[in-house]
Amino acid sequence: MSLSFRPNRRSVLKAGMGLTLAGAGLPAAVTPAVAAVAAGQRGTPLCDQAGDSASQQGLGSSDLGIPYYREHDGSWGYVFGDSWTGTRQSGDYIGSPVMLNQADFDASGATPISFTWAQPTGGRAGQLFDYRHDTDNGHGFEVSRIPNDCVEFGGRTYIQYTSVAVWGPPAGYDGSLMSGVAYSDDYGVTWNDYDYHWAGDTQGTNQSLYGMWSFAGIDPDGWLYIFSKRWNGTHRNTADGGAIQLFRIRPDDFRAGDFGAQQNWAHLGGSWQWTTAAPPSVILTGHNTGEFSVKRIGGTYCMSYFDVDMGAICTRTAPRPDALWSIPVPQITALTVPNLYGGYIHPGSASATSLTLLVSQWNSTLGQPYRVLQFDGINP
Repeated sequence: MSLSFRPNRRSVLKAGMGLTLAGAGLPAAVTPAVAAVAAGQRGTPLCDQAGDSASQQGLGSSDLGIPYYREHDGSWGYVFGDSWTGTRQSGDYIGSPVMLNQADFDASGATPISFTWAQPTGGRAGQLFDYRHDTDNGHGFEVSRIPNDCVEFGGRTYIQYTSVAVWGPPAGYDGSLMSGVAYSDDYGVTWNDYDYHWAGDTQGTNQSLYGMWSFAGIDPDGWLYIFSKRWNGTHRNTADGGAIQLFRIRPDDFRAGDFGAQQNWAHLGGSWQWTTAAPPSVILTGHNTGEFSVKRIGGTYCMSYFDVDMGAICTRTAPRPDALWSIPVPQITALTVPNLYGGYIHPGSASATSLTLLVSQWNSTLGQPYRVLQFDGINP
């Protein structure tokens, strides 16, 4: 299959740092810590090697590998983007999203992730959603649906995704068609789409802050916390600005598709508060950011994201989703992992000071690696 629908999805390395942060009502200028604490860690490839566990499940090469906990049986799922049956984007094009599963995860990193079955059936990885590429499926022209995060609770699995209309949008545009949430009641075998979608660029809402989501998880207070930002999966969205917002919703309302029931973390009337009277306010800004991930690990909220301008996977922490976030720390850079992006936090990480991150590597030149790498022991 032609690869022309997916040009230039690789990191852009530029000079310069400096982010601004606003949270809990206290704006502050911060400077990222200057330390590549992951120096020396090379990353363990999880696909794109002949005979590896991914290929045994029918997936040769892919990216993202977004991890989530399958609470119904204690196993783990990994959701990939555009995938091929062969290594280095060779063989047949499978589609996106694609899921591989693992029975047991070793949080120590001593035993790398090994996949033991695939969806929809073991040994035959296939596209999860029922839609066609490079056509209009009833919402407008789309080339692919890219997963941003996955979560399971209450016997239902959810994937938030972005439908991409243009991989190489003009400056100032994000190139998305829409974003949506799909769900599965058989733990990933069959999927349905909620009727409501968040309009994207080619539907008339360029730079929607609902483009990319990360499920931080259900907090002990009973709320499902969700962070979201503009779509920048192309890494070419020059108007991204690193803006991230926060909202929360009751799990039962989310299951029912009552997305209007969300509460928003907003600066209203001179103070930060949870409210339904205003949309979410931007809590983090700075460099353009690609894929991001927020997870509650051992009582601490941990954030990882691809800083497009810096060419690095950075991390931050906070005691609560709506608290002040720590100074960003560059962990893995393009100097050691060329053409990197992604950087998803494994929810089964050993601790908030020893994270497992899944980092993608891709070069648009045919024959180059297209894979996911596992990094362990990351201290944010």
